[in-house]
Amino acid sequence: MQLPLKISNNLHFLIAEVSLQISNLHSYFDNHSPILKKRILDRSGYVYNLKAGIHNSCLAQYSEKKLDSKDQILLKSIELIATELGKIADLCRECVKKSQQINKKYFKQIKGLKRLVRQVELGLTFIEPAVIESKTELAIKISRIQKKIYKDSNHLSDYYITHIKKKKETTSLINTLFVINEIEHMGEKLLNISESILSANLGHPINFERYFSLQSSLEQVQLEQNIENNTDIQIETIAETRSGSIISGLSTEEDSGKYLAVYKDGKTSKLKQERKGVESWEAIQPGIAPKILSYNKQGKSASLLIEHLDGLTFEQILLNSSNALLKKALKHLNKTLRTVWKGSKRMETVNALFMQQLLSRLDDVYSVHPEFLGSTEIIADQAIPSFSTLIKQAEKVERQLPAPFSVYIHGDFNLDNIIYEPEQQRINYIDLHRSCYMDYVQDVSVLMISNYRMQIFDSEIRQKILTFAYNFYCCARQFAKKNHDTTFELRLALGLARSFVTSTRFILDKTLARAMFYRARYIIERVLEADLKRPEKFNLPIEEIFIG
Repeated sequence: MQLPLKISNNLHFLIAEVSLQISNLHSYFDNHSPILKKRILDRSGYVYNLKAGIHNSCLAQYSEKKLDSKDQILLKSIELIATELGKIADLCRECVKKSQQINKKYFKQIKGLKRLVRQVELGLTFIEPAVIESKTELAIKISRIQKKIYKDSNHLSDYYITHIKKKKETTSLINTLFVINEIEHMGEKLLNISESILSANLGHPINFERYFSLQSSLEQVQLEQNIENNTDIQIETIAETRSGSIISGLSTEEDSGKYLAVYKDGKTSKLKQERKGVESWEAIQPGIAPKILSYNKQGKSASLLIEHLDGLTFEQILLNSSNALLKKALKHLNKTLRTVWKGSKRMETVNALFMQQLLSRLDDVYSVHPEFLGSTEIIADQAIPSFSTLIKQAEKVERQLPAPFSVYIHGDFNLDNIIYEPEQQRINYIDLHRSCYMDYVQDVSVLMISNYRMQIFDSEIRQKILTFAYNFYCCARQFAKKNHDTTFELRLALGLARSFVTSTRFILDKTLARAMFYRARYIIERVLEADLKRPEKFNLPIEEIFIG
């Protein structure tokens, strides 16, 4: 998409105006001229009008045309660039205001500030050609300028802090530090602008840590797939997780939509856990997890290049495939789980502490559904305890119900993290950062609730989804009986209650959220009534709870 003339013109004038103000600021540091001060302080309206004009023009483009994702990202990037330029102009005015508290005689000796401002000026000169000509190398130059501003401003601050300790010209020196801080913020705005240009050029949101990781990953894909260096590799965002990770598919123009590999980036801690999880799964059940092609760390972020797995997620199967395929997929899932559970079984007790998990997330639930937050009530002389009270009572009960053995679990066993490949009849797991040895009931309860919480209200598909959850439960119960797990039903009840409630923080439909919340309360009440001396006698009416 070529930028509309009105947007490009306003961007040109906005960059020119902000550059002029920065140039005036540089001159102001030389002579403290009242004329220059007035020129800087009185021009805020013009900058605002240019910025607003760009925002309005971008909004008009959204409403007038059907834009693809790349064009949308371009317009969002232009809006952000305009916003950040406006902030640089604001910071310029703040520098002038704070400079009024600096002694004029002392002010004339300040050379470091002028060098910082010159760097801002240089960064501004790269913005327009980087945007209009889509020059990524200029965006990288802008980011390097920000690093230099950050480094030089820190050195300059250290110099003035040393002089402050000598208690000379204290007021002037402190205000000089304030000015240095404002110029450092200008550098941060330049970095945001450079990352917006980079995002526009690549067609999806990205920062420089991600960019350099992605470059390394692209080189790895070319080596793995024997792709020529001049081949254009396309990047398509597949998903954005709640934890902030972004998952992208990499493909060539000739095979668009058929991914060569999957690129995932996010917090270093999470991706290190995922890499460890994949390695553990390879030792326990080879082939169940995708291969990691490369791992890169950049600053506080990291990235994984992962083998792309063919097949369908269980969510896709439930929504779009035949009952026959669903039946086959469930059969192979249960077979895979039995193999994994049996092969990784350790005869050591473990407690998932579902009620403790629930308590840790309860504030998040109440922030979305404050109506769930209630106190103890008296109805016909009968005390009805609050939900928090019930959880604390159940927490004491749960500590008496450890699982008799532990197995290696997925840890986030949702429908969209399990893949079935029909031709090879193969089950694969993805998103493995929470994998560990734990009570297998954790995975069972999470998968069952990931079915229930699907916001599908077509009666036929809804019945199909909930029946699948019930059939999966029956297979897990059979495994429990064969392994003499007498507390399975009680632990499952608490796991279901936990997942029913915590899932409501992602659901705004009040009817569905209430149904899940009251099912959780009913389940906990049933557990509190159970005879713990005879746990094998406890049975939840799973069919009624899920199918009704």
